[in-house]
Amino acid sequence: MNILMKFLQLRFIPASIDLALLVLRLWVGGSMLFLHGWPKLVAWGEKAASFADPFGIGAQASYALALLGEVGGSVLLIVGLFTRLGAALGAVTMGVAFFVAHGGQLSGAGNGELAFLYLGAYVTLLLAGGGFYAADIKIAANRTAGMPKSV
Repeated sequence: MNILMKFLQLRFIPASIDLALLVLRLWVGGSMLFLHGWPKLVAWGEKAASFADPFGIGAQASYALALLGEVGGSVLLIVGLFTRLGAALGAVTMGVAFFVAHGGQLSGAGNGELAFLYLGAYVTLLLAGGGFYAADIKIAANRTAGMPKSV
């Protein structure tokens, strides 16, 4: 029975929250960057003027803010540098995409299901941080290396 439970619970696969956060950062950051952000970046000239302007700040400004979240936030996630900031940029961008551009619609024509899924991943990374395999950890370690130990 113990072997069956080990198999059913997949306990033969070592659990690692840090490795899982690395995979999530790379997966979400990479897919957002290469499937959404990069195509927007290279199409700036032809698409920026006609981009949605949900807050009345201008189509090009809205486009630039979307790029900030999709490209800037993604690069931060992939590197693990200022991970929570990168996740916040992505979360705001996907929150606007889901709630404003898609009207919070999860099904039907013009739904925002993909933005909703990205939003969930960004919120997870915002709450959890980048994990051990992020540049953030290395920076924090270097900052505290020369500090005196507390008594």
